[in-house]
Amino acid sequence: MSLIYAGIDEAGYGPMLGPLCVGLAVFRVESHEPGANAPDLWDVLKAGVCRSLRELRSDTRHRVAIADSKALKLPNQSKTRHPLLHLERAALSLLASADVDCPDDDHLFAALGSVLPSEPWYGADPTPLPLATTADDLKIAANVLRSCVQGAGVELLELRCTVVGERDFNATLDDAGSKAEVVARAVAEHIALIRKQWGGNGQEVRIACDRLGGRATYTDLLIRALPGVPVAPIAESPELSAYHLGPAPSPARALFMTESEQHHLPVAVASIVAKLVRELAMRRLNAHFASRLADRIPQLKPTAGYVQDARRWLEDVGPHIDAETRERLVRLA
Repeated sequence: MSLIYAGIDEAGYGPMLGPLCVGLAVFRVESHEPGANAPDLWDVLKAGVCRSLRELRSDTRHRVAIADSKALKLPNQSKTRHPLLHLERAALSLLASADVDCPDDDHLFAALGSVLPSEPWYGADPTPLPLATTADDLKIAANVLRSCVQGAGVELLELRCTVVGERDFNATLDDAGSKAEVVARAVAEHIALIRKQWGGNGQEVRIACDRLGGRATYTDLLIRALPGVPVAPIAESPELSAYHLGPAPSPARALFMTESEQHHLPVAVASIVAKLVRELAMRRLNAHFASRLADRIPQLKPTAGYVQDARRWLEDVGPHIDAETRERLVRLA
């Protein structure tokens, strides 16, 4: 029996500016023992991946670091390496290993099913990729990954990223009264897709997701995502909430756990994809306003969108944008 092993994670939950991005990564693992725990894909794929940047320092095999995006994103002030080096290398080489070429961010967004908001600040010219490494390095890394996953009986089935723009974020917040619900709706969409594409065909399904804030119970989210599918809690605690999805004998399982990106490689991949899409969207936002305000603020410092820096940026541009633009830019929570 094969295992469908999926991970979900978000980037951009806390910022005041820019989109919320929710990533999904789905792998198929062949020769899975029915009922067994999901395998440690870092160990299974150790010929092609590692789980920290420290391991890359002495690596001669062109492996790819797969970890929480916060651990892979380099400081924006880095003088020697591009901040997105390891995020980009992981995402683009994974896609290339599945024969998906992304010469610019438009192609990347299309490959991930990511639709940027229609706001003008996301309409800048496409950014050529890769930004931080070379096409030759990506080709080598992709070949290493391709050989590794094929030899291990693993297949990358899907990489996706849902982009929630400022307007939709604020509308959901106004409707539901909680920004956690914004993430929950995107997570529910991913779970529904997993069930539709790969559930009910004799394969076991495991879904791992980072916890949504301080939420401990997810039965309502799962029922909403999977109408008509039985949902049975296995455990609900501050560290782990686990559920059977569907009837016996082989129900799917969904896990929501703290620091899931450290325990489940698909979650780490989802985190990477979400973070890279958000960073590229913010690059477009900054490019738009730098161009639009070049004659008035010739050295406008870009923003990453997080609260303190967003307030600085809004103060910088404040005299030069109208109230409607400011309202459309700012997320309410």
